[in-house]
Amino acid sequence: MTPDNKTDWQEEGVEVPYQEISPEALRHLIQEFVSRDGADWGEAGCTLEDKVEQVLGQLRQKKARVVFDLQTQTANIVVRC
Repeated sequence: MTPDNKTDWQEEGVEVPYQEISPEALRHLIQEFVSRDGADWGEAGCTLEDKVEQVLGQLRQKKARVVFDLQTQTANIVVRC
């Protein structure tokens, strides 16, 4: 894959410490993330609040991070590599 001819989509952005996001905005971001089509949470019967708390826990444990995509001007939650 060359820089001029990307064949795979790749998020190009900057990490935003979740602690610097207002609690309300962070909750909305996580809610949008966990309610996306195709999200597989395994355990049926898991509430939206359960899912939000799981993702918040992953952010706190540094297993996930918030990234602001400079090209699309959107924020996303991604697994930390």
